[in-house]
Amino acid sequence: MVIAGGSGTLAGPVVGAAIVVLVVNNGMYGTIRMHQEREYPGRVSGTALANPDFAAYARAFGGHGERVERTGEFAPAFERALASGKPAIVELKIDPEAITPSATSVCRARMNSRCVRVTRPT
Repeated sequence: MVIAGGSGTLAGPVVGAAIVVLVVNNGMYGTIRMHQEREYPGRVSGTALANPDFAAYARAFGGHGERVERTGEFAPAFERALASGKPAIVELKIDPEAITPSATSVCRARMNSRCVRVTRPT
């Protein structure tokens, strides 16, 4: 995730806006990694990201911050963000290998048609 002027997202109280931003965070440049795994197996480079704690970031600016790690946590976290009346960030931590609901980056990189559906715990 690139934060270019990210504090502007949380300027809502100044202008009276209470937006909710969803940050889908897989901790990497997934598409680039997929191509690296396909073209250069075993030689992945420069795709991992060291992201900040986006929930803490929101709170640091007076907003509301939540981190969601399981599907079942999303609805309550989103409702709390809406109810806060503040600009909010809800960070959705997802499996770095999941590039679609039905394929992982390793399967896609290998163009394997026998890949199984990725299931996430609730």
